[in-house]
Amino acid sequence: MLNDFVEQNRLPEIFGSNAKQYFKPFADKIFKRLLSQNSRPYFIGINGCQGSGKSTLTDFLSAYLSTEYQLNVVVMSLDDFYYPREKRAQLAQDIHPLFATRGVPGTHDMVNLEQVLTKLKKQEVGFSIPKFNKATDDPFPKSDWNLVEKPIDIVLLEGWCWGVSPQTAEELVDPINELELKHDSKAIWRNYVNQQLENVYQPLYKQMDFWLALQAPSFDCVFKWRLEQEQKLADRNEGLTNSKIMSSAEILNFTQYFQRLSVQGCKTISHTADATFYLNYDRSIKEEHKIEEV
Repeated sequence: MLNDFVEQNRLPEIFGSNAKQYFKPFADKIFKRLLSQNSRPYFIGINGCQGSGKSTLTDFLSAYLSTEYQLNVVVMSLDDFYYPREKRAQLAQDIHPLFATRGVPGTHDMVNLEQVLTKLKKQEVGFSIPKFNKATDDPFPKSDWNLVEKPIDIVLLEGWCWGVSPQTAEELVDPINELELKHDSKAIWRNYVNQQLENVYQPLYKQMDFWLALQAPSFDCVFKWRLEQEQKLADRNEGLTNSKIMSSAEILNFTQYFQRLSVQGCKTISHTADATFYLNYDRSIKEEHKIEEV
């Protein structure tokens, strides 16, 4: 199964090594956790900065758990709940111009996410989970959304800021990069982002039964990893008209939107996650830390 997954997704050898040593044992332990609790589904929150491999990991876990244990698994990304461009343009007009760009807390439809989580918890069927098209910077048509047809055993929900704790007022005072220095000199944007994280995102964290973090070595690697992601996106959407796929310069600017909370995640999430995989720059895992045994 692993070899087929690596081949189908054209993954490097490093992923296979990570999967054998870390991902498969993790999935096996999650299955034991599922058996030990009386109710289903089992919710797993996965955090990691842009390009850390969250999506590939969740896809592998889904494939492995479905194949080895015949479980019904649903994979969800916080990215798929981004507001459409029109809605973000309204936020940019009403609150701050930086909200025209997707990414930070405040640019996701968290009401919809909460509704989906509630339906999954009740093991409802016949509803769809959104899908966001980064190549067009808008959601896919609803006809392309993922339909939940069977009661779900395990929910995998990943996101770059999913599980990250809000900052203190003191931490928000000084700009962290050129973007904030030039375009958020009064700290309106970053304070609103932090407020959204605290009041809207954080209350949903308790719905997760288990937290896994992919810990990047530093924020410096995010640009490189994000550039690789965008190239793969371009390859999949060759010939697309009105493409919103970014150039290298645009990606460099784009990552600045994520820097504050990515750094916050690197500093704090390993203290709250149930398990953490510490990554090297090539995404190989150099260390695993567990707060408690899965």
